[in-house]
Amino acid sequence: MRSSRPYTFVVAALLIFLTGTLAALRMPVDCLSSINIPIIGVAFHTRACRPTRCGPHHHPFERALTTTVNDIEHFEANSYTTFGIVKIYFHPTVNIATANAQVTSIAQSLLKQNAPARRRR
Repeated sequence: MRSSRPYTFVVAALLIFLTGTLAALRMPVDCLSSINIPIIGVAFHTRACRPTRCGPHHHPFERALTTTVNDIEHFEANSYTTFGIVKIYFHPTVNIATANAQVTSIAQSLLKQNAPARRRR
């Protein structure tokens, strides 16, 4: 059985191929989506002690964070044998450069306060 329109299938196939190719070329490709969660991590070196006893070393820093750093959503503190890590999570609209400067400022201030006094000879 012969069709009265022999080129209809060929034209339809070419049209589908061309529109599919154009759609594939114009489609944005992003394997890993952009996740914008502003986080700053601060690591502290402490003396060798058990993790259950090292936790109180972070409390002055955590208290200072809440009063001096803007746009904090929440923070997490973990203590290990010789070091501790504080992760500070910010709101998505934060200016991360300003937040980083504020965290660095308070960390340096507390480091200076807790440093032992040098002896004079």
